[in-house]
Amino acid sequence: MTRENHIEESLINKLSDLKYTYRADIRDKINLEKNFREKFEALNRVRLSDAEFARLRDEIVNPDVFAASKLLREQQYFQREDGTPLHYTLVNIKDWCKNEFEVINQLRMDTDNSNHRYDVIILINGIPVVQIELKTLDITPRKAMQQIVDYKNDPGNGYTNSLLCFMQLFIVSNKTNTYYFSNNRNQHFAFNADEQFLPVYQFADENNKKITHLDDFSDKFLSKCTLGEMISKYMVLVESEQKLLVMRPYQIYAVKAIVNCIEQNRGNGYIWHTTGSGKTLTSFKASTLLKDNPDVEKCLFVVDRKDLDRQTREEFNKFQEGSVEENTNTETLVRRLLSNDYSDKVIVTTIQKLGLALDGNFRKENGQTYKERLEPLKNKRIVFIFDECHRSQFGDNHKAIKEFFPNAQLFGFTGTPIFDDNSTYKKVDGELASYKTTEDIFQKLLHPYTITNAIEDRNVLRFHIDFYKGQGTVNAKPGEAIAQQAVAEAILEKHDAATHYKRFNAILATSSINNAIEYYNIFKTLQEKKKTENPDYIPLNIVCVFSPPAQLIAKSGDQQSQKNAADVKQLQEDLEQEKADNQINPEEKKKALMSIISDYNRQYGTNHTINEFDSYYQNVQTRIKDHKYSNKDYPHKNKIDIIIVVDMLLTGFDSKYLNTLYVDKNLRYHSLIQAFSRTNRVLNDTKPYGNILDFRSQQQQVNQAIELFSGEGNESKSREIWLVDPAPVIIEKYQKAVEAMGIFMESQNLVNEPQEVYNLKGDTARINFIKNFKEVQRLRTQLDQYTDLDTEQKEIIKTILPEDTLRSYRASYLETARQLREIQQKEGENAPLGIQQLDFEFVLFASALIDYDYIMGLIADNTDPKSKKQKMTKEQLIKLLSSSSNLMDEKEDLTDYINGLDWGQGQDEKQLKQGYETFKVEKNAKELATIAHKHGLETTSLKIFTDDIINRMIFDGEKLTDLLEPLELSWKQRRVKELALMEDLIPQLKKLAQEREISGLTAYE
Repeated sequence: MTRENHIEESLINKLSDLKYTYRADIRDKINLEKNFREKFEALNRVRLSDAEFARLRDEIVNPDVFAASKLLREQQYFQREDGTPLHYTLVNIKDWCKNEFEVINQLRMDTDNSNHRYDVIILINGIPVVQIELKTLDITPRKAMQQIVDYKNDPGNGYTNSLLCFMQLFIVSNKTNTYYFSNNRNQHFAFNADEQFLPVYQFADENNKKITHLDDFSDKFLSKCTLGEMISKYMVLVESEQKLLVMRPYQIYAVKAIVNCIEQNRGNGYIWHTTGSGKTLTSFKASTLLKDNPDVEKCLFVVDRKDLDRQTREEFNKFQEGSVEENTNTETLVRRLLSNDYSDKVIVTTIQKLGLALDGNFRKENGQTYKERLEPLKNKRIVFIFDECHRSQFGDNHKAIKEFFPNAQLFGFTGTPIFDDNSTYKKVDGELASYKTTEDIFQKLLHPYTITNAIEDRNVLRFHIDFYKGQGTVNAKPGEAIAQQAVAEAILEKHDAATHYKRFNAILATSSINNAIEYYNIFKTLQEKKKTENPDYIPLNIVCVFSPPAQLIAKSGDQQSQKNAADVKQLQEDLEQEKADNQINPEEKKKALMSIISDYNRQYGTNHTINEFDSYYQNVQTRIKDHKYSNKDYPHKNKIDIIIVVDMLLTGFDSKYLNTLYVDKNLRYHSLIQAFSRTNRVLNDTKPYGNILDFRSQQQQVNQAIELFSGEGNESKSREIWLVDPAPVIIEKYQKAVEAMGIFMESQNLVNEPQEVYNLKGDTARINFIKNFKEVQRLRTQLDQYTDLDTEQKEIIKTILPEDTLRSYRASYLETARQLREIQQKEGENAPLGIQQLDFEFVLFASALIDYDYIMGLIADNTDPKSKKQKMTKEQLIKLLSSSSNLMDEKEDLTDYINGLDWGQGQDEKQLKQGYETFKVEKNAKELATIAHKHGLETTSLKIFTDDIINRMIFDGEKLTDLLEPLELSWKQRRVKELALMEDLIPQLKKLAQEREISGLTAYE
């Protein structure tokens, strides 16, 4: 008996102890359906004829897991043979605890070309909802998901044509380590070029202690009521993306804490969940669960800015279509507060509109103020949930809410609470002011999930902080500004390194509107000068945004302009510096902003105006996020490299492709953490940390913020968690990794040279090389983004592994990895165990610099006789493109194309690109003709067949049969011919698909 069998037997015994019924008799589709029928008829108190059950089964089985998941949670309608209606549910949706919970193992499902065995499946009322895959090997989250993906890609798999379509959760465990993740449509599982995929979780307790052993996990996660609750309450069906989400443990504990507090009427409370941890989803789930609480009259989700109002509504409606509507004005808010409509029970609004509604002096309507009209709600139970509850005006509105709604319960979400230590701040005019502490307003902490927890869980990234010292011998004092010219020059010098050659973008935070304008103009001048000195210089796309002086936008008698001015005023309520700055020389500010917007329109082909500032601001935010697209899909000229701000975008703005913050303003405590946190959203290994370049020497402020918000009470430990190792430590690790690779090569009787990698004998040696060099590359990727390396350190890094040698090793790695990946894909579970476990992480080898356009530009330079640039040989150019994984699938064609070019005949980039496309078409036609001739087919017929596959991205087996029909083969001969033809055709189809997935093709791989 294998260890895997032991784990399986032990799990079944554990689930039996948890009162699951073990059904050893259910091992195939027939018995699975028979059992479901019995459970369905008992639940719905009905007896179906065989024909009725067959029709019901065909109606409910849906290859779309999102549609099936909705059906699982809702009451459905079925018309019986005699015409009478049957309103039914598949499970007891009112009380999931009262369903029948069963466990089965070794279920076998036949697919079109093979069969699958599933280790353990949990049935709720006969419906398969959880699949548990057990491993004897060490597992990585990525590899765990990959096996499920392979199963789901197999044509005719059970997830598309049987009751397995209702599968909600996957669990993968090797007994000591357990992961879980939600089922989804195939496109959400796809491993794209950036290696982003759905989150894989480990369960944890309320203190974020991981529960990974399968026995403990079963007790805490798989107990019947807990699992029923997890599926019914704590999974979210995201309508707009047709995606299933399972909430993270800390989100679930926060929701439970709020709901329990309300059910027991235990006063107020706050949730301390760090920025970037998914507070919107948590608050959405809390508010929607309250919808069904009859004791709660209304639930208001309150934000403090118009842009956050829009953003929150979009997020809420993304989770559930039509769940909240826009309150265009205070009148709409009041009307919806008084409405008895179920759809108006949850309301998203701004603190400003709420404040006006409770202002006894504001706006008479039919002789009544808004406040008087709200009188019927006065003694009702209203729940208020505040987002980022540390803002200044929350304290002012708190009193009004408590006075008017004495039975209200207030809950706050914050990533950075206000404690006594950070409650005092300097106003713009130098006066001291203070916030109310979060505890003053909300009484008690209900659940913490600090930035320390999030970094440890890899839910957000650590920070690399470069405290810029400048070139001179005199260091700036803490908080003291360095000359803006010097800062701008330093930014231009460091930007490529900081942003991984513009793969990411950056924010420059400045201390005033005047400073922002000055920076904008300095960058403009500096870049124009660089362009004059070097015509090949490609300027950074630098944009600036700050709020305009509202008083100069409003025009007497013009309602739209007055509305625009009111929007700006509302926006400025949390932009203290900008609000104050706009009081001094407002005409200058307006003129400067108009000029900046005019430049923006010219750069991006837009037509924004200062009078409709909100439209400009929204477009800037969208364009920052457009960095997620490759330059091939969305040219760099359309993107933003650096956005200069004063107060804007430093809170509440999220983009995974923003990795750098340049700081030239004094920050403290929560404002520092909020600003830094714009950079630390997790993407993949090309973004190892959030990059901070501080030009104000704010080490002390950073240390104070870490100590206050770590939630650890141990500043030294928190620093280790929050901040990446300094450059010397990573350089030492890099050197050791390179030395380890050298020792490995020597152990194989080979010298430590890139070309020797091709002489490695056997899979084990090649696997060890992959592991060794991947660590070298990971550390080098980190070092490449350190902005504080001095000249000596840069030389050490080059000496450890010279650039040419590193590039050659990358090429050797990619070629070796490609060969091993082919074995993985072809042999699957029959591949050697070491190869099965390999995770190549090609994203580490994707160069943001060496892309298609870059290579074509180099060819143009090298074939141009007039070019004065240093020439490269064809061999050097081919070596360069071989070192980048983003050109891996194009490598063969590009190499052939380069080798066929006349190196002395000049062509520009456009001609070269057109020539390459023609070359690929002609090469593909030749290769197809060769395949057609080899297999006795007409070339035209084979081309029509492949064109149809690529146009639809679907492989159709019946069309393959039609293609081979003229050969008049017996079915056995045809099967052999199909396999032989597809072996030759699959590489062609994959090349034409350009990394896109062709549905149904995996059956032949």
